[in-house]
Amino acid sequence: MLNKPKFWFAALALALAPVAVPTLAQDGPWQHASALVGTPKYPADFAHFDYVNPSAPVGGLVRLAQLGGFDSFNPIVPAGSAADGLGLVFETLMASSRDEVSTQYGLLADAMRVLPDQSAVTFRMNPRAKWSDGEPVTAEDVVWSFEKAKEVNPNVANYYANVASAEITAPGEVTFKFSETGNRELPHIMGQLSVMPKHWWEGTGADGKPRDIAHTTLEIPVGSGPYRVKSFDAGRTVTYVRNPDYWGKDEPVNIGSNNFETIRYEYFLDDTAIFEAFKADQFDWWSENLARRWQNDYKFPAVTDGRVVRELFENDYRGSGVLVGFIPNLRKPVFQNESLRAAILNAFDFESLDKLRFFGQYDRINSFFYGTEFASSGLPQGEELEILNTVKDQVPASVFTTEYTNPVSGDPQKLRANLRVASEMLKAAGYVLDGDQLKAPDGTPVTFEILLNGKAIEPVALPFTENLKLLGISATIRSVDAAQYVERVQKRDYDMIYFGWGQSLSPGNEQRAYWGSVSADEEGSSNHAGIADKAVDALIDKVIFADDHDTLVAATRALDRVLLAHHYAVPTYTLRHTRSARWDRFSHADPLPEFSNGFPTVWWYDEAKAAKTGAAQ
Repeated sequence: MLNKPKFWFAALALALAPVAVPTLAQDGPWQHASALVGTPKYPADFAHFDYVNPSAPVGGLVRLAQLGGFDSFNPIVPAGSAADGLGLVFETLMASSRDEVSTQYGLLADAMRVLPDQSAVTFRMNPRAKWSDGEPVTAEDVVWSFEKAKEVNPNVANYYANVASAEITAPGEVTFKFSETGNRELPHIMGQLSVMPKHWWEGTGADGKPRDIAHTTLEIPVGSGPYRVKSFDAGRTVTYVRNPDYWGKDEPVNIGSNNFETIRYEYFLDDTAIFEAFKADQFDWWSENLARRWQNDYKFPAVTDGRVVRELFENDYRGSGVLVGFIPNLRKPVFQNESLRAAILNAFDFESLDKLRFFGQYDRINSFFYGTEFASSGLPQGEELEILNTVKDQVPASVFTTEYTNPVSGDPQKLRANLRVASEMLKAAGYVLDGDQLKAPDGTPVTFEILLNGKAIEPVALPFTENLKLLGISATIRSVDAAQYVERVQKRDYDMIYFGWGQSLSPGNEQRAYWGSVSADEEGSSNHAGIADKAVDALIDKVIFADDHDTLVAATRALDRVLLAHHYAVPTYTLRHTRSARWDRFSHADPLPEFSNGFPTVWWYDEAKAAKTGAAQ
C-alpha cells in the first residue's frame, strides 16, 4: 500500500465478473480509524495530532516550485499535466496520520466498518462535509467518483481490481464489496479514495458546454478541501487561497494544519533556472537533488547571513522505500533478452560516480523495496522459501542459489573485470561483437535511447553510455522538458528511462500497477518496464492476500527477489534524507511528525522571522 496520496494510480476499467458477497452486517462496529500495522494511536475523541501546534497562527504566504508546467485542474484523468497542489482542493474519505505507519482517521467519512473476512467495507459520510459551493458531500459523490476514476484513468482498475461494486446501502453510507476475501489492505485503501463533486462535473461550464471529467480542464473547480484555486497562469503559476468557510477546519485531523493564507506554486523549465530562482528569493523551499550543488553552491549571501536555512530531514524516508534506476522498456525487442539486461547492469559504475560527483552522499540501491524490512537479502529461508517454491519452475534458478548483489567498480581494473563478465554473458546468449557494434542473435545491432526528464541526470547517464560502448552497445541520451517526458512515458515512447517506484511500509494492491501483467500494456500505467510474468503475478497476489504481517514480509521479499533476478531495472542510488533549504520565514511544532517533515501543512508563517529575513513577494 502506498499513501499516494496514492497518486491516483489508475487504469482502464477491468470487466469484473459478478461475485456473490455476504450482505454487510448492519450491527458491525463502527471504527473511527484504520491501521494496517498495529492499532491506531489516537482514540475516537482525540483533539488533534501530537505533531501540530493547535494554536498556530494563520496567515502569510508560502511559495513552492516545480519543474515543468500544468494544463489541467482535473486530478483524475491521466492526460496532460495536473496542477500541483490539487490535494488542497479535493479530499479523501479518511486522512492519514504522519506519525504512524499506514493509519488514517475520519475526514469526509467519519467512520468505517469492515466485515471480518474483509469482503466489504462501509463508510459513513460526515454530515458536516460540504463542497466549497455549499452543497453537501454525499454518498452519491463517492460512488460516482470511484466509478469515474476507474473509467478514465489507466491504473485504478488494477489498483481496485478486487472491488466488485460501490453501492449506497443506507442514507449517508457507501459500501464497497470485494470480489475476494482476505485482502486486508483493500478496506483501508478505499479510505484514500479522492472524492469529486458529481453535481459540478455533470453541470455546464463557463463556456456553456457540459463538463467532462474524462478530459483536462482549466476551469477553476469546486472542491471540499481547505483551499480554493484563486488564480493561475496556465503552465507558469497557480495560487491557492484558504477557504474561510471550509467545513473541516475544526475536524481533529485538521487542527493545527493548513495554516498559510496563501500557497503559490511557481513553475520553471529547467533545474538550473529553478535553483537560481530560489537564490533570488522567488520561492521559499527547495529540496536539493544534486550532491554537487549541495556540496559547493550554497555559499550565496542569504546562506552565509542566515536568511536561508539548510536542514536535513530523515522523517520523509522513515516510512518509505524506493527503487530508482535505469528502466528498460521490455515492450521493445532489444530488451526482451534477459542476458542483455543482466549484462547492462555491469556497465553502471556507481562507485566512481560516488567518489567523483556525489561526495559520498548516496547509498547504492539493491532492492525494489530498498530502505524497508521488505528488501530481500541472503538466500530465501522459512516462509519466504515456501512461497518461492510455489513458482519454482517459473523463476530463474538463481533466486534459490545466489544472493543478488550489484557489481562493484570504482577503478579501471574493477570496471574491466565487470565488463568482461558482461561480455561472457552476452557471448553465451548468442550475441556477437561485429567490430565495435554488438549484434543480437538475430543480427540486429544493439542500440537504444535513454530518455531523461531534463539535464540533471545527464552526468550520471553519460559515463553509463560510455561503459556500454565498451561492450559494443550504442546507447544515446535524449533529455526533454518535463511535459514531453511525461507524455512520452505515458505513451510508452521510450527505450529506457530514468525513473522509480516508491514503496510504503505496507505493500499491497499498487504492486499490480507497478509490475502486474494486467498493467503491462495499459498506456499511462505505472508498469514502466512492461513486466508481464505469471510468476510475478502470483507473487503479487501472495502480497495482496497476506493474512498477517509476517506473511506480508515473506511474500514481498520473495517478489523482490524475483524482480531482481529478472533485471527489470539497473538500480542506481538514493539518499535516505531530504536535503532542504528554506528562506527563514516559517516555524513548526517540535517534534515534527515521525514520517514527514510536514512542510507546509503543519508549519506556519512566522512574522518575527519574516521581519528579519524580508517578507515574501
